[in-house]
Amino acid sequence: MVRFDNVGMRYGSGTEILRDISFRLPRGSLTYLTGASGAGKSSLLKLIYLGHLPSRGLIELFGQDIVTAPRDALPLLRRQIGVVFQDYRLIDHLSVFDNVALPLRIAGTAKADIAAHVEELLGWVGLSDKMRATPPELSGGEQQRVAIARAVITRPRLLLADEPTGSVDPELGDRLIHLFLELNRIGTTVLIATHDVAMMERHRAPVMRLIRGELSIGDH
Repeated sequence: MVRFDNVGMRYGSGTEILRDISFRLPRGSLTYLTGASGAGKSSLLKLIYLGHLPSRGLIELFGQDIVTAPRDALPLLRRQIGVVFQDYRLIDHLSVFDNVALPLRIAGTAKADIAAHVEELLGWVGLSDKMRATPPELSGGEQQRVAIARAVITRPRLLLADEPTGSVDPELGDRLIHLFLELNRIGTTVLIATHDVAMMERHRAPVMRLIRGELSIGDH
């Protein structure tokens, strides 16, 4: 599903912030990505969702070499990836319903199906009563749940989550993780960047650790 071989990444002409990164994410796997602030977790996610190209090395997504792929092939690859951003990236003038519905509308889903899917998912994340609210009217934790619902609404082949439980209480955090686990159970490959050691202990999975731009991989 995802393959990195000796990947390096830098911004502009600066020093590399990721060095010699090599790993595989098998199809249908669930993996944690952890490390101290500034270790490079968000930069690694950015490479996976094609927000930045590597300075060197090989990256394959869904069997496609993204470095040599034609530029017009990248949007199709991106549409197979759901991303939960740490800063949410919601559209403030749209309602919660419309923010979550946006990926389905872009994909051309029928209007009746959109309503059913969005209402079901907002119920799952506990926001049925906030459907008509706009993001500025929500708390940080509520905005995070909207961002998660938007990322998973299309059942992407690959789901990337950057600190998805960072703004919610432990009970709701477990509920959100169970949503990711359910998606993983039906075949979605999931990578969760997190500092939440307790959550990783409760829901064991392989762990990739970034230490000053270099990667180590363990069992848990």
